[in-house]
Amino acid sequence: MNTRDVFKAYDIRGTYPDQLNEQLLRAIGSAFATFAAVPHIVIARDMRPSGVTLATAFAEGARAVGVAVTDLGLASTDFLYFAAGHLDMPGAMFTASHNPAQYNGIKLCLSGARPVGVDTGLSEIERLTQHFYEVPASGPLADFDELNLLTEWVDHVRSFVDVTSLRPLRVVADTANGMGGFVAPLVFDGLGLDLEILYPELDGTFPNHPADPIQPENLRDLQQRVLETAADVGLAFDGDADRVFLINEKAEPVSGSTTTAMVAAAMLRRHPGATILHNLICSKAVPEVIAEGGGTAVRTRVGHSYIKQLMAETGAVFGGEHSGHYYFRDNYRADSGIITALVVLELLSDSGGTLSELAAPFERYRASGEINTEVPDPSASVNAVAALLTSRGVSVDRLDGLTATYDTWWFNLRPSNTEPLLRLNVEASTDEELARRIEEISRLIASTKGK
Repeated sequence: MNTRDVFKAYDIRGTYPDQLNEQLLRAIGSAFATFAAVPHIVIARDMRPSGVTLATAFAEGARAVGVAVTDLGLASTDFLYFAAGHLDMPGAMFTASHNPAQYNGIKLCLSGARPVGVDTGLSEIERLTQHFYEVPASGPLADFDELNLLTEWVDHVRSFVDVTSLRPLRVVADTANGMGGFVAPLVFDGLGLDLEILYPELDGTFPNHPADPIQPENLRDLQQRVLETAADVGLAFDGDADRVFLINEKAEPVSGSTTTAMVAAAMLRRHPGATILHNLICSKAVPEVIAEGGGTAVRTRVGHSYIKQLMAETGAVFGGEHSGHYYFRDNYRADSGIITALVVLELLSDSGGTLSELAAPFERYRASGEINTEVPDPSASVNAVAALLTSRGVSVDRLDGLTATYDTWWFNLRPSNTEPLLRLNVEASTDEELARRIEEISRLIASTKGK
């Protein structure tokens, strides 16, 4: 058994049944329950066909080491995080998020929805998994029960807005046969919205298109429907519905950075002087907006476990990532696509205008999006680029990969946590400069290959 194939920086993920199977999941269940060292945990799963059998095996492993299991059944990831906070129990969510149908995985958290990543327990859980795989737990099984928390969760999500302020906006949500098709109707029902859902049927084989809204081709159906119906906003959820991307009334995507800035401004109006987190590939418009709103901006590494930990340390009320993850202190510091969608709908209702008009003040620069390059050793390539820049007298920030900031542009280059890829993000003041700088950095990367 090679656990390195499935234990990632932030979660556990692999293909079923060759990388993830019932025997391994039973061992992981025993390992997580042992690591958590509590009498009770909560689990949930998305709509992937392998979810039922993998969740069952995991639960058996936990119960075999004397830990009781409560099963929420079908849920979005943010629903599971809510349960872990509300019940004050560690939790396990069975999902592979936006990955194709052959994948599955587990997102883990501790009591209070505290994150579990490679630096906060995942390495120890991997070590324990190897032990329980070789020597399976064989004690009497602890209790197992099922629990319906949907009403409590819907009330919690709606508590982030004044639902009486919502206008009868025309909303189209593309849930891509993922868990958004389960949770969006529950949350939006009775709020006076004119809601249409594309591909609401829960189907983990993703028969219409992948549940990965960061890829432009997966937004086309939603964009077309927004135009056809003259919708006010389009919402694109990923497979486990913890992320959301916005489409404006012109069928144009709104970047994750712009959404972060809009929500940050709203949070600062409610919490004057608060701390707001943003990861280091967000637009520099984000810290500008936070400063203009009287808040304190704190820059973070990419990744939910780092952001949640820093939220706990700083007391930040909100945090955003360019990738569509948005974190709320009052949501147990967890990310939630549906809470973010509601906050934006409230902002749009209050503005009385269009989403493009609402977003315009926050769209100040031109961004490349993430550009991936396959290289033999991503970390070595980042180090080589950093060394070359330093030799030229350029100041390089090594918080996450490398970031170099110039007068009118900046770029970040970091290695993927899961693939032999370099991830490049560039932002500049104009489209012309952006194109020129992307070409410049691409040449720089090419010159360091093999070094």
